[in-house]
Amino acid sequence: MAYNPFDLTGRVALVTGANTGLGQGLAVALARAGADIVAAGRSTPTETEEAVTEVGARFHFVHADLDSVGVVQSVVDQAVAAFGRVDILVNNAGTIRRADALEFSEDDWDLVMNVNLKTPFFLAQAVARQMVEQGAGGQGGGKIINIASMLSFQGGIRVASYTASKSGIAGLTKLLANEWAAKGINVNAIAPGYFATNNTEALRNDETRNRDILARIPAGRWGRPEDLGGAAVFLASSAADYVHGTVLAVDGGWLGR
Repeated sequence: MAYNPFDLTGRVALVTGANTGLGQGLAVALARAGADIVAAGRSTPTETEEAVTEVGARFHFVHADLDSVGVVQSVVDQAVAAFGRVDILVNNAGTIRRADALEFSEDDWDLVMNVNLKTPFFLAQAVARQMVEQGAGGQGGGKIINIASMLSFQGGIRVASYTASKSGIAGLTKLLANEWAAKGINVNAIAPGYFATNNTEALRNDETRNRDILARIPAGRWGRPEDLGGAAVFLASSAADYVHGTVLAVDGGWLGR
């Protein structure tokens, strides 16, 4: 059989927030490349499970409220108990709150920062420790993929905590890549552009904002969850073994405009 650097057969991917939208698209793409999937989040990902098992991959769900770091070690332990190891982490779970900066509440700030930045760091830490432990048996290393945003590069409006958290994710990705590359762990991020998900429903329903956003996207459309699949498979695979600390924009050309 010809060598395929994108083949993920035998690897286990832990994906947070995989019940709908981008997380679902990421989980299914990794499964199609051969990975078994552990999905962690608050909502049972029935559609995701069906799509993953349909392509022949194993699936396990871990119920976890990711606005608290208290669940982190349990999530990793349950993933290892289910499939024996963790080779790939996709830190996808996220949330957003919108208000003018003059009116933005502390509660909305804390919630978004916890889900989008604090928990992803401590989950990456716990998974990296597991990857290092696996390395003691000669099968170490792994891939960590954080989900950033166009607002990792830009300011946006009315989403103060989201912009802060996604800017933080971009910086954190680079720091972790610096520290963990020597351990055989690749840490990278994907920055989706404007995708049709629950988080962007308000924008798509605003006729003026929707028109203005589409006018700037060279591809002329909102992204679809499956548009992230190729980037995720690449960063999760041996094809990306020498890729560390990058934030890969998947944005229909938005940043190049």
